[in-house]
Amino acid sequence: MADLNKPVIVLVRPQLGENIGKAARAMLNFGLTELRLVAPRDGWPNPSAGPAASGADIVLEQAKVYATTAEAVADCQHVHATTVRKRGVTKPVIGADEAGRLVHTEAGRHAILFGPERSGLETEDVALARNILTIPINPEFASLNLAQAVILVAYEWSRMGRELADASGVLVQPTLEEVLPPAPQDELDAMIAHFEKLLVPRGYFRPEARAESTRRTLRGLLTKPAWNHLEVRTLRGILSYLEREPDA
Repeated sequence: MADLNKPVIVLVRPQLGENIGKAARAMLNFGLTELRLVAPRDGWPNPSAGPAASGADIVLEQAKVYATTAEAVADCQHVHATTVRKRGVTKPVIGADEAGRLVHTEAGRHAILFGPERSGLETEDVALARNILTIPINPEFASLNLAQAVILVAYEWSRMGRELADASGVLVQPTLEEVLPPAPQDELDAMIAHFEKLLVPRGYFRPEARAESTRRTLRGLLTKPAWNHLEVRTLRGILSYLEREPDA
C-alpha cells in the first residue's frame, strides 16, 4: 500500500513509564512511530517504559519531549483531542473512525492528544484542538486506560486507510478543488495572540472573572475555519494595519 498520512500521537503529562511503553506498543502494532510527550511526570527517558513496550523500541527512541501542549503541536495543521466534552469549549465532536478518515483525506500533519491517566486533558489542552475525539463506551463502566485509547484510535486509522485504498493499493482521495492545507498550530497561536494584543487595551476581556472564558471562546472561533497560511497572513496584515495610528 502507498505511504499513508500518519498521525502524531501526543501524550500530555503522562504519569507512568509503563503506560508510555504500552502506548508505544499499541502504536507500532499499526505502524505509527511518531510519539511526543508533554511534561511526563517522572521525566524522560523512563526505565519502566522499555519492558512495557515489548519491543516497540523504535517508538521510544524517537520520542520527543515538550514542555507544553502548544509546543508539541506547533507544526501540526490538525489537532484532535481525545476527551469527553469539556464545559466552556465548543468543538465539533467526532469518533475514532471519522478521525482516521480525516487523517487520510485532509492534507497536513495531524496530532492526536491523549491526556493524563487520572484526569484526562485540561480545558486549555482541548482549546488547541480543531475537534473533540470521543470513543463510545459503556457509560456505566467508562474505564479505558491510556494504551487502550491509543490502540483504538490507531486501529481506526489503519482500518480507514484500507477502506480508502483501491485494489491497486493507491489511496483514493475525494475529488476536491486545489486548496491549501490549514495553517500549522503555531501560526494560529500567533494570530490569536495578535488579536488579544489589540483587544486587551480596549478592555475586551473584562470583567477579569470572565477573561479566561472569553479567551477560550475567541480561540474556538478563530480555530474553527481551518485558515490556510495565506489567510492567516492576510488577517495578521489587517491586524497590523489596525494597530497603526490613523493618518492625520
